[in-house]
Amino acid sequence: MKLKKLKRPRWIPLWLSIPFVIFIAFIVMLLFFGDNNYLMIAEQQQEIDRLKAEIKAQEDSAQYYVRKTRELNTDKETLEKIAREQYNMKRANEEVFKTDIP
Repeated sequence: MKLKKLKRPRWIPLWLSIPFVIFIAFIVMLLFFGDNNYLMIAEQQQEIDRLKAEIKAQEDSAQYYVRKTRELNTDKETLEKIAREQYNMKRANEEVFKTDIP
């Protein structure tokens, strides 16, 4: 019994072979399926970038409050101004009148 060699149909290109198809299928599987696919990695990278931007904003805010705290601890005039304006405090011998006029 002689085995016949399978003929390739005309619509299949010559460069297309079974190892090449398996290789392409493996690459597609790695890129789009599984736990470490390209889409998941791209989403995680966007999340990392967003969180880094948020950390930067929080650090800037923390530096602002550190400066304000240092200023309030060293400058008594600023502390008095804030106490008068925001907390409506006054000295014992003075009267305060508030108006809506800017």
